Amino acid sequence: MQGKQYTWEVLLLHRVTSFPSQTMSLPSRMTGHSIVFRHHTFGLQTAGNQKTQITENLARLQRAFARKWEFIFMQAEAQVKIDRKKDKTERKILDSQERAFWDVHRPVPGCVNTTEMDIRKCRRMKNPQKVKKSVYGVTEESQPQSPVHLPSQPVRKTTKEDFRKQITFLNMQIERHCLKMSKVAESLIAYTEQYVEYDPFITPAEPSNPWISDDAALWDIEMSKEPSQQRVKRWGFSMDEVLKDPVGRDQFLRFLESEFSSENLRFWLAVQDLKKRPLQDVTTRVEEIWQEFLAPGAQSAINLDSHSYEKTSQNVKDPGRYTYEDAQEHIYKLMKSDSYARFLRSNAYQDLLLAKKKPENEQGRRTSLEKFTRSMGKSLASKRLTGLMQSS
Repeated sequence: MQGKQYTWEVLLLHRVTSFPSQTMSLPSRMTGHSIVFRHHTFGLQTAGNQKTQITENLARLQRAFARKWEFIFMQAEAQVKIDRKKDKTERKILDSQERAFWDVHRPVPGCVNTTEMDIRKCRRMKNPQKVKKSVYGVTEESQPQSPVHLPSQPVRKTTKEDFRKQITFLNMQIERHCLKMSKVAESLIAYTEQYVEYDPFITPAEPSNPWISDDAALWDIEMSKEPSQQRVKRWGFSMDEVLKDPVGRDQFLRFLESEFSSENLRFWLAVQDLKKRPLQDVTTRVEEIWQEFLAPGAQSAINLDSHSYEKTSQNVKDPGRYTYEDAQEHIYKLMKSDSYARFLRSNAYQDLLLAKKKPENEQGRRTSLEKFTRSMGKSLASKRLTGLMQSS
C-alpha cells in the first residue's frame, strides 16, 4: 500500500464495502472505522506530503473520539498482529485486491478515473439537488474525484413530452396483470378439477338429462327432501354453494336454529328478497326489516358493529333496495368465518355427506325397470298401429 495517498475517507469506505453487515447505522459504527484507519497507519511507511495528510486525518479522528481513543488504539494493534501472522502470499493478494478495487471504484485525488462513468457522477446526475454530508454532520460541497469529471448538469424543466411519456407509462402499468400467469393457471386448474364432476359436458350426469333421455329421475331427486351425496359434497366448496341450493339453505337454517343464531341467515335472506321487490313495496319492506332485526328491542336482533349500524341507520332515512348492503355484507362475513365452518364440522352435515348409496342404487334399478316397460309399451303400440293400417 506504499506510494498512494489513502485518505481516511477512502479507508472508511473500504470498511463499509468490506463489512456491510456492520454499517447499517453509519454514525453508530464510526468507532470501528477509526480502528481500521488506525490499523492502516501502523502498516504505512510514508514520507513528505503523504505522511502529513495521514497525520492530519488521524488527528481529526482522534479529536472526534477522544473518549474512546485508547480502546480504538488497542483494537488496531490487535488487528495488526493478526495481519502479521498471515502468510506473505496472502497479504500480497489482499493488498492487490484492495488496490484494484479502489483504482476502479474510487480513485485517489489526482488520478484519472479508469471507468467510463464515475459512480458519484452518476448519482449526482440522478439527484442533482442532493447535498453531500460528512459523517460529522458538516455540509460539504460535492467535488469531482478526478480532473476528467464534469460539473453536474442543471435541472431541466419538465415538458409536455415528459408528461405524455409518464401518462403512457402509467397506462401500461394499469394494463399489467396483478397476478403472475403461473398463479392464475394454478387457480384455474384447481377450480376445474373441483367442479369437473358437476360439468355435464365433461362428466355424464347421473341420472341422465330428462330432456334428452325422457328419464324423469333427475327431477324426482331434485324434488326429494333428501339430497344426494354429490349435492351435499358441493356445499363444502363454499358458503355460496349452500346459499344457492334451496335444500342447502334449509339444512343450514336448521343448524343455525340449533345454535340460536338463525336470525343472521333470516336477515340475509330478507335483504336478498328486498332487492327483488317491486319499487312500490321497497319502503314498507325496509321498515319491516328494520323493526324485526335492527330496531332497539327488536325480536330477532342481529349483531352489527358500530360503523355498519350507523351507516345503515343513515340509509334507512332514504330507503332503497340497497339500504342494508353494508349490514348484509357484515353478516355474510360473520356467517362465513364462524357459522359456516362449524356447519361443515357438525354431525348433521357429516351424516348427509357419508350417507350410503343404497337408496340411489334402488332408485337406479327402479328407473331401469321404468325404461324397460316404457320401451316395451312403445314397441307394442307401434305394432298395433302397423297392424291396423295393414288391415285397413
